[in-house]
Order: sequence, then structure tokens, then C-alpha cells
Amino acid sequence: MEESALRAMDAEQLREHAHKMVDFISDYYKTIQNFPVLSQVQPGYLGNLLPDSAPEYPDSLQNVLDDVKEKILPGVTHWQSPNYFAYFPSNSSIAGFLGEMLSAGLNIVGFSWITSPAATELESIVLDWLAKAFQLPEEFYSTGKGGGVIQGTASEAVLVVLLAARDKILRRLGRSALPKLVMYASDQTHSALRKACQIAGLNPELCKLLKADSSTNYALSPEVLSEAISNDIAGGLVPFFLCATVGTTSSTAIDPLPALGKIAKTNNLWFHVDAAYAGSACICPEYRHCFDGIEETDSFNMNAHKWFLTNFDCSVLWVKDRSFLIQSLSTNPEFLKNKASEGNTVIDYKDWQIPLGRRFRSLKLWMVLRLYGLEGLRSHVRNHIELAAYFEELVNQDTRFKVVAPRTFSLVCFRLLPPLNSEDHGNKLNSDLLDSVNSTGNIFISHTVLSGEYILRFAVGAPLTERRHVTTAWQIFQDKATALLESLQD
Repeated sequence: MEESALRAMDAEQLREHAHKMVDFISDYYKTIQNFPVLSQVQPGYLGNLLPDSAPEYPDSLQNVLDDVKEKILPGVTHWQSPNYFAYFPSNSSIAGFLGEMLSAGLNIVGFSWITSPAATELESIVLDWLAKAFQLPEEFYSTGKGGGVIQGTASEAVLVVLLAARDKILRRLGRSALPKLVMYASDQTHSALRKACQIAGLNPELCKLLKADSSTNYALSPEVLSEAISNDIAGGLVPFFLCATVGTTSSTAIDPLPALGKIAKTNNLWFHVDAAYAGSACICPEYRHCFDGIEETDSFNMNAHKWFLTNFDCSVLWVKDRSFLIQSLSTNPEFLKNKASEGNTVIDYKDWQIPLGRRFRSLKLWMVLRLYGLEGLRSHVRNHIELAAYFEELVNQDTRFKVVAPRTFSLVCFRLLPPLNSEDHGNKLNSDLLDSVNSTGNIFISHTVLSGEYILRFAVGAPLTERRHVTTAWQIFQDKATALLESLQD
């Protein structure tokens, strides 16, 4: 190997190259709003730019970074752009980035306490901090029977609690009851739940997504749930799991946790709450009421990587009784046995998740809490909510548009009103508006369907977004709407 070649892990080479990488990333953020938010490349573009085999000999970092700038970045959709308003945010921050860097530098695999005690203990401590900040019941603290664990995504979180709930009831009724198990949620619940049901081997016909409509602002109706449970019990089925949502993907609807919790308790259902997006807002006292009824739940999840300035991935799950997770997910081969684990004096997070391996993710969440503080995080959330309220005000001032669902957090659902003779209620018109707006590259939004209508979603949450970006985005909507409506008159 040549003297100048990059060694596997050399402290001085790391210092030199890491400085160059930090400079590259810093320059990226300086110019991020100059990129098209939504990548404008065509499928297969990268294969035409890169060689068809790996290099035999080392290249320089500068050449690699040049290729990133010229070939990779054109194919990136810039989630951290101040003009990104699609889906839900996936926040990056200096603190989150520094924590991610430190985690990558240490590069531990913390599946059990003994593999890095700090990784386990910091995770328990930080999630207890958060539980306290969210005013969660004491049962969710690691000092009791429950506790928190960082999963990769909310999809993983709902899967592990679904498996725990499944196995809990099958231990009581026997494995033969599996085809009769029924799960309930609203039809506004994230699609991750249906995937979890598939993985858990549940009868897909018994994964019941109950209809929610505008009469409840797209929240799950307790009456509809009660009726479904009664009918299923009468039919010889076994209700076992309820998933409620605080902040649905389509419209940020809030399911009524107190009423649903009573139904779950009466019918002995595992009650899980998905607050992946909106949970972050409940750090603010004025939004904590959205968690009223959380004391009735068995498990609760929020994504710190969405709106909490913590780089992806960092999905936080709390459970009231960790023993159910452990019974479903624990393995104890000889090569993993050790005195601390055998003595039941420590937490082994490998038994709370699907994979064995796990990264030191609590470092970045700890850094976010340390470097911003709870009040800094509250300010961050409130700023985005104020910007969304500003956008909602702009929409309401233009009679060609209509806000179609209550704005609770930082998502505005709206649509362009069609001409009176529209056969599809303006669905194509709004689809065309979305395509027209996104094709500019200046902003990026996404859509949903509510009550059969194609709806535009404007989600404020990128860390660099300011009022001027919202104003510019609205001007683009107005200009494109004018062009589309004029074309219909020709």
C-alpha cells in the first residue's frame, strides 16, 4: 500500500479528511436553497455517469467529493431545504449532526449492556428525561416496569408492540387463536400498521381500518370502534389491539385517546398511540392536551427525527411493561451470555427490537437536549406552527382556494376549487397544480386524498424555513393556479 493511501482508521488522516468533509457539508447548507428541492433527474440517470465496476486502486477524497457535487447531488431531493414542504419534516440540526458524528466515530454495537454500558444507560436516562418533559405517566419510566427504547422508525415501533400484544394474548388462548385475532385503527392510520400486520402473520381481513370522515375531522369515532368490536366478538373473533394516532399523516387528525382508552380497557385490548409527527409539539404546554388519555395506553411512539432536531433515524418508543417486549423478542444464545445479563441487573435493548445490532443513537438525542434545551425545542416547534398559520391565512384570503381540514400543528391541507361543471370534483385540477408547482424545482409539496378529494399538503418543518420562503411558495401556487384556470377557459 502506498504511503499516501487512506488507512482503515488513522487519527491524523481522519482529522485531515473529516475537516474537508465538514467544509463540504457546511458549503452545501450555505447553498442548499439554490438546488431544485425535488430532484429533476430521470430514472437510471446515475448508471450513465458512474463506471460499471469498483476501482482497483484508491482515489482521492477531493475526486470523490467532486463526483458528489456533479453526479450525486443532482439526484438528491433536499429534505433540509427551506423550500421543502412535502410529507412531514425530517429535521437535521448542528447538535444532531454532531451526535451522529460522535456515534459514527465511536462505532459501537450496543445490543446488550456489556457491549457498551454507556450506550444502554444513556438511552434509558435520556428517554426518562423526555418522558418527564412530555409528562408521561411514571409507568413509562425505566425506573419502573416499563421504559423507553430508540427504534429506527415508527414502522419498527408499531411492529414490535404488535408482536408483543399478539404473543401476550396467544399465551392465554393458545396459538390456534391466531387466525381470529382482530386489530383496529382508523383508515387514516399510517400504512406501517398494515405492513406490521402482514409481518406478524395476522389475517389481513381482520386488520380493520375503520372509516373516519369530516364529521369527526378524520379522527376515529369511539362509537364506530365499539360497534365493530361488539360485532366481532359476536362473530367469534378475538379483538386484541388498537392503534390510535395523534397527528395523522393525511391531515394531522387527533384520535380521542380518553374515550378510546376506556374501550380498550373494557375489551382488554393492547392500546398503542402513534404520535410520530405531532408528538414533538406536545413538548409545548399549549399542546400537551393532545396527549390527554395517554395514561390509558400500553405503548406510545414519537419520532425525534421528524420535528425534534434529531437527525434520522431516532424513533422513540415507550412501553408500560417491558416484559411483554422481552418475552416476544428475546434470544439468549450461549455466546451472548454474561454475568450482568444473567443477573437481571441491566437492560439489554437487543430484547426490545427486531435486529440484534444497534447504534449509539441516544448520543445525538442527548446532544440535542443538551445544546438546545427544552425551551429551544419548544421555540423551534412554535416557529413552524406560526409559519403554517401564516400560510393558512394566505390561502383563506384567496377565494379560489379552500382549506379542507383543521390546521392543528404545522400542516395545511387545501385545494384549488374547480369550475362548477367539473366532473371529478377538481381532482385532476389539483393533481395538475401539484405537478406544476413541483416541476419548478423551487418548492416541493405532497398530496393526500380525503373524502374522495385530491388534497394538497403544505407541511412546514424544515429547519431553515423562514416567513419569506412561505410567502414565495404561496406566490408560486397563485401563479400556477392562474395559469391552470385560464387554460380551462380556452
